[in-house]
Amino acid sequence: MIPFTHYLVVAALLFAIGLAGIILNRRNVILLLMCVELMLLAVNTNFIAFSNYLGDMAGQVFVFFILTVAAAEAAIGLALVTLLFRNRGDIDVEKMNLLKG
Repeated sequence: MIPFTHYLVVAALLFAIGLAGIILNRRNVILLLMCVELMLLAVNTNFIAFSNYLGDMAGQVFVFFILTVAAAEAAIGLALVTLLFRNRGDIDVEKMNLLKG
C-alpha cells in the first residue's frame, strides 16, 4: 500500500514542474499548454488521493469534470495555435501582444 504522503509529493512535484515550465518558457505556446496540463494533472492527483483517503467519491467526480475542461482547453488552444501559425508564420508568445484590439 502506497502511503498518502507519497501521492501528495508526486502531485507537488508535477505542479512545480508545470509552474517552472510556465515561468521559464516565454516563447513556445505549445509548451505553455503542456505545462498547464501538467498542473491540472497534479490537481487531479490530489483530488484522487484525498478522495481515497477520506473515503468520499466527490473528488473522483471532480476529476471527470476537470478532465473534460482540460480536453476542451487543449482542443481550443491547439486550434488557436494553428490559426496563429497560419496567419503569422510563427507561434512566438512575445508577438501575441499584436492581437490586442
